Amino acid sequence: MQEAKDPDDPRGVISAAYAMERVSAAECRSIFLDWLLEIDRPEEAARRLLARYGLAWPRHPMTLLLAAAAEGDAPPPRRRGGAAGRRRSAARG
Repeated sequence: MQEAKDPDDPRGVISAAYAMERVSAAECRSIFLDWLLEIDRPEEAARRLLARYGLAWPRHPMTLLLAAAAEGDAPPPRRRGGAAGRRRSAARG
């Protein structure tokens, strides 16, 4: 029997970040942005995930990102690089 997906963390990337030993802030940011792209209401989901993980791991880099997202201060997901990114940079410069 397959375990039900968590609607706040459908691919389990947030829970996996908390399970990693010595995960860096940069790694958490990458995981967080990946998560952010697949969530419809990130502020609400971040609040629930923060309630679930924040007290147990108050100094974890993911806790800081979830706290910012819960307040609406999460960085917007953006695509970097690739041909389209180069074309935009060339058009501006």
